[in-house]
Amino acid sequence: MPRAVVTGGAGFLGSHLCDRLLAEGMEVVVLDNLITGSTDNIAHLMGNPRFRFIKYDVTEYIFLDGPVDYIFHLASPASPVDFPTKPIQILKVNALGTHKALGLARAKRARFFLASTSEIYGDPLVHPQTEDYLGNVNPVGIRGVYDEAKRFAEAMTMAYHRYHGIPVRIVRIFNTYGERMRLDDGRVVPNFIGQALRHEPITVYGNGKQTRSFCYVSDLIEGFWRLMMSEHTGPINIGNPDERTMLEFAQEIKRLTHSKSEIVFVPLPTSDDPKQRKPDITRAKTLLGWEPKVPLAEGLERTIAYFKKRLDL
Repeated sequence: MPRAVVTGGAGFLGSHLCDRLLAEGMEVVVLDNLITGSTDNIAHLMGNPRFRFIKYDVTEYIFLDGPVDYIFHLASPASPVDFPTKPIQILKVNALGTHKALGLARAKRARFFLASTSEIYGDPLVHPQTEDYLGNVNPVGIRGVYDEAKRFAEAMTMAYHRYHGIPVRIVRIFNTYGERMRLDDGRVVPNFIGQALRHEPITVYGNGKQTRSFCYVSDLIEGFWRLMMSEHTGPINIGNPDERTMLEFAQEIKRLTHSKSEIVFVPLPTSDDPKQRKPDITRAKTLLGWEPKVPLAEGLERTIAYFKKRLDL
């Protein structure tokens, strides 16, 4: 039975990945210090004899008995609300944590998967963003603690690949949404849905013309699986190229929730907030045969139903 380690496995994406790995017949070990993750996300897995949760800080040396075939390194706070409140933890888990997880991969001769991010492109000057684009990142801005940490994690991963011969896979994740997102995530999906369900003003930053592309979580996890099981190192963009303005997105959520909320405009949180974000997924289509399947309205309806339960509405 293949054995996979998932760092950050109690988080939004990590918990969905655990579901997939178990469905594929693997044994799964989760390492998570719960700084932003929650055991609520994996409570349904606790009775599974092929699942094990260890509360652990992966910036420390990682030791596990027995063989490990795959390591998925997802551990890291990833929301903009975390950047000013957890900057040192973000830098440490993407530097020291990546180093320790790669050390485990080397010791176990395991295949290593790095969950990187579209944030490595910064506020892009190229649109849409291809994997060859080197980015436009402010290293001393508030977002720099995450952007530069992920860029360093990619460099560390490739160093282990080239110097130690570790088989690695690098994915660059674009905006993803779905069930198990944090209510206090601070990102646009939980913000807008929470405000709409409470009939509070829906706060759109800036003029609402900045764009994002939203990928439903099941599509993203399918991309993870295909990349890890492929022979391609990456980096490979995984995201939905269906680009929407923030104002359009707010209007869509208001419609789907039948909300009485008004849409209001507030100042941008930082000057480094990306104005455009859209993946070029040519490489994922060509090399992995992957593209997103879930339409935005369908994915949002599932997510809204989840948040209704969480808010007890």
